[in-house]
Amino acid sequence: MSSVRKSDAVSLALLLLLFSPPCWSNDKASGPLGKVDRIVIEKAARTMMLLRDGKVLKTYKVALSREPVGAKERTGDHKVPEGEYAVDSKNPLSRFHLALHISYPNAADRERARKLGVKPGGNIEIHGLDSKYAWVGRLQRQVDWTDGCVAVTNSEIEEIWPLVRVGTPVEIRP
Repeated sequence: MSSVRKSDAVSLALLLLLFSPPCWSNDKASGPLGKVDRIVIEKAARTMMLLRDGKVLKTYKVALSREPVGAKERTGDHKVPEGEYAVDSKNPLSRFHLALHISYPNAADRERARKLGVKPGGNIEIHGLDSKYAWVGRLQRQVDWTDGCVAVTNSEIEEIWPLVRVGTPVEIRP
């Protein structure tokens, strides 16, 4: 009887392999959401939306910087920038768990800083939590704590990471 069950199991496995879609990643999809072609962050609502073809695929609650109101102007102002950017690199070894680096400062940010006679700052990311604080999870959203970045939980950045390519546009709204 066990030999019948083994052969049934083998047959079922072969059928599943034959009729299942391939499981390797491609440019059209990655996971249940598929690839993202735009990220929109709304600071006032504390949300980040992943979009494809103008449709919202998923929305995340986020924590922002200690100074959440207003656009970043200079190094050390602890603000999240506002404007049009892109994911310009991905750091799998970030202290803050899987960081998506944002292309701040853009030309307008550099010009504004030049007129103010200040440095525009940089190193703005969408990231998870430092490993020693990962246990905080969703509670991290209760306080704006970053230094100009946008934070999600570690499990959320693990979901987001494979969906976002370098070059993905990022719009940060007030």
